[in-house]
Amino acid sequence: MNLALLGLGPDGWGKALFDGGVLTIAIAATSMAIGTIWGALLAWARARGPMPIGRLVAIYGVVLRGVPELLVILLLYFSAPALLAAFCAALNLPDPGSPPPFLTGSLAVGLVSGAYQAEIFRGGLNAIAPGQWEAAQAAGLGPWLGFRRILLPQILRNILPAMGNVWQFNLKDSALISVTGMAELMRTSLVAAGSTRQPLLFFSAAIILYLVLTSLSGLVFSWLERRGHRWSRR
Repeated sequence: MNLALLGLGPDGWGKALFDGGVLTIAIAATSMAIGTIWGALLAWARARGPMPIGRLVAIYGVVLRGVPELLVILLLYFSAPALLAAFCAALNLPDPGSPPPFLTGSLAVGLVSGAYQAEIFRGGLNAIAPGQWEAAQAAGLGPWLGFRRILLPQILRNILPAMGNVWQFNLKDSALISVTGMAELMRTSLVAAGSTRQPLLFFSAAIILYLVLTSLSGLVFSWLERRGHRWSRR
């Protein structure tokens, strides 16, 4: 193996791999944010909303958790331009063209991630004793203030380990967005392997970089868990 190909020089692929890693983190962070917001809304709708909405949310979770993420990415990537054009035509707006692959891919992974996070949030909410909510109301706290000060810290502490797993899944699922042509880490490694005919070198480098990202992420979430448990012991 020619390790010089991993360098930062004009003939090396080091900078391209680094940029691919940065894009992988950006995709994972964006999809995680989308999934967290969407998952929290779904969990709240299922726990506090009317029964028909709760059933629709349950069906959504079953479908999105039951199909491959790659299928969701391809469906959204190829259908989004037509859907967006039809929506703009109905409002007499100009056709904006195809959405950016970054947005489409992050949204697709975020929608799938939201289906998993909805169950995580619902489990964290159900783990709180009903007396906690009653105590917040007895203390004179309104619904939002009681949720933010009493329930939310406990929910976050309960769901943090599971959310760390979802983040790891998002990091790895970002590789599926390579089918849209995005030059994230997986796509960059594939192009470099094909251009240099050194698949072992670049796929091994990709494995190491993914392991670095997931290991560092694990350390961050472990630190957050320790902080949460230290707060709970006070």
